[in-house]
Amino acid sequence: MPSPAPDPNTLLPHATDAAPGIASVEEMAKPWSSKEFFIRNGLTGENTPGMLIRLPTGSASQASGYWAFSVRAPYGDCRLEYVTDLAKLKTDYGFRAPKHPMVGNPCTRTLFDPLKMTTLPGNFFVRGAIVLGSDLRPPMGIEIRVRGKDILAIRTE
Repeated sequence: MPSPAPDPNTLLPHATDAAPGIASVEEMAKPWSSKEFFIRNGLTGENTPGMLIRLPTGSASQASGYWAFSVRAPYGDCRLEYVTDLAKLKTDYGFRAPKHPMVGNPCTRTLFDPLKMTTLPGNFFVRGAIVLGSDLRPPMGIEIRVRGKDILAIRTE
């Protein structure tokens, strides 16, 4: 009897307080590159699935050159997707003239622009402004730091 296939989630980085590393600057050097990871929620102890995106603006050696967020939609049970196929943004989401990759909620067809910021109630400035759709807010952010050649996931929003 063959052994069961390994759980692919075990192959992804798992950021903890003691070991927050999720990627290297070198592997994320190309604009729009991405990497999935998990980060441990300090309050609940739960491992939250996240996504790291290298933005085309900012330096790869600075946290401002990245956007990290929870791939769980803030409301509901949907898993957000990073859409690099511009044709899919048109066909699946109805976005007329995409110029770069975006994050989408396939359940509500909402699109979030990684390059745009928005203000939430309480005067909080967050990345991932809604450019199409009806979700209530952008994805929950994950704080990133760059230390030397390592990219660290520090905490969730």
